[in-house]
Amino acid sequence: MTVSIRSAAPTQAGVAAIVQAYAAADSTAAFRAIDAHAHAALAHTLCTVNRYDAQAMRVLRLYSSNPEAYPPGGSKDKSGTAWGRHVLLEKKVFVGEGEEAIREFFNDHDAIQRLGLRSVINVPVVYGEVCLGTVNFLMPRAVVSEADVQAAQLAGLLALPAFQALLPQA
Repeated sequence: MTVSIRSAAPTQAGVAAIVQAYAAADSTAAFRAIDAHAHAALAHTLCTVNRYDAQAMRVLRLYSSNPEAYPPGGSKDKSGTAWGRHVLLEKKVFVGEGEEAIREFFNDHDAIQRLGLRSVINVPVVYGEVCLGTVNFLMPRAVVSEADVQAAQLAGLLALPAFQALLPQA
């Protein structure tokens, strides 16, 4: 019998931290609280949050749980990539399992593998027909479950107000 240390149940402290961050209108604190809250279900090692610039087809990192390896402010060009088409244009969750998938879809695969990460779930944050950005979880295990994908999608939904707060006001 396999016993999982991960729990799909939300923690009250995690929910309270997200509520507090939104009450303070602090998007960075919200991303940090969402990362911590999702960790109970995903046991991920790295979480990043990226804003999507549709005109430039680039993502800009707003948050990183490991700012030494992936500092906020970093950006990546996703034009012409299968990942960009799948996640940013088609607005579909991307699941990459194993080192080969990491190598195939990410230019920074060496850095990812040096951190011991072997799987990824990239969740597009979408409102209406617009992709605002992504919430990304990277794990040391090579395989993710459907429950992992659902937990990651929930985290993406929790991030939606933070993304909306960052939009220019008309």
